[in-house]
Amino acid sequence: MISSKTAFLALIGNPVKHSLSPIMHNAVINHLNLDFVYLALPCEATDFEIVINALKKVNCRGLNITIPFKEKAFNICKEITPIAKQIKSVNTLKLNKEGEWIGTNTDVYGFTYPLKNFDLKGRKSTILGSGGAARSAIQGLINLELSEINVISRNEASLNKIKEDFKNQFSIKCYSAINPLTEHVIETSNIIVNSTPVGMNPESNEKKTLPFGENFWRLLKKETIVYDLIYNPKRTYLLKMSANKGCPVIDGSEMLIAQGAKSLSYWTNGLAIPTDVMRDSLTNFL
Repeated sequence: MISSKTAFLALIGNPVKHSLSPIMHNAVINHLNLDFVYLALPCEATDFEIVINALKKVNCRGLNITIPFKEKAFNICKEITPIAKQIKSVNTLKLNKEGEWIGTNTDVYGFTYPLKNFDLKGRKSTILGSGGAARSAIQGLINLELSEINVISRNEASLNKIKEDFKNQFSIKCYSAINPLTEHVIETSNIIVNSTPVGMNPESNEKKTLPFGENFWRLLKKETIVYDLIYNPKRTYLLKMSANKGCPVIDGSEMLIAQGAKSLSYWTNGLAIPTDVMRDSLTNFL
């Protein structure tokens, strides 16, 4: 039961109305009898720092950060954990003893979680997009020891930032989405990861919208694993199209659960989080 003593956790982003994080977090919070409530709070880009600083002054136990603020969150933290510092992207915040934000990243763990049964060492990969989620995917694929990591994006500025931040990783190559070499990249990839929001809106699914358009995918091979970080809807048009070609497909639901459990454990100083409760809570929504 919510009372005046109840602390809150929140997801900050734009948009957040599609998010299922409150459903799975509140389910496991109730299961563990924790005196928390988890909310999804939309935030305009111009208000992000104001909102984040204001939440330090109320009964906030921790925050998740989503599109488009993961890199902005990195810059407002007083402390950064090694993994977040490595990729310069933050998706989880909690307050230190001085009431200032500590930033970490649970997305890397969440990203690799559904890939544990695949042998990807020495294989070739492609990541679509160059935001905070792409950075987590890059680090996850580095950890899994892939031989080649290609990043394709329309955003030249963020591509150049990735080049700079991962310059010691010789396996990473960056391409503009209009570069004709991307056709070869798609054709030769063993796994392709969509970190863009294309397909997140159910209307995009109905319109059969794909990242970078239909023609971009014409050389996709049936052996290629296609991993879409979007979890709502569970089967984006990209995954439906890929499955129809015979590709193994992975949606973002297991990443959502794994990173969420890691975040809740972080906020509760290492409490073991039953992921099955989170998974069961999402069954009716995915």
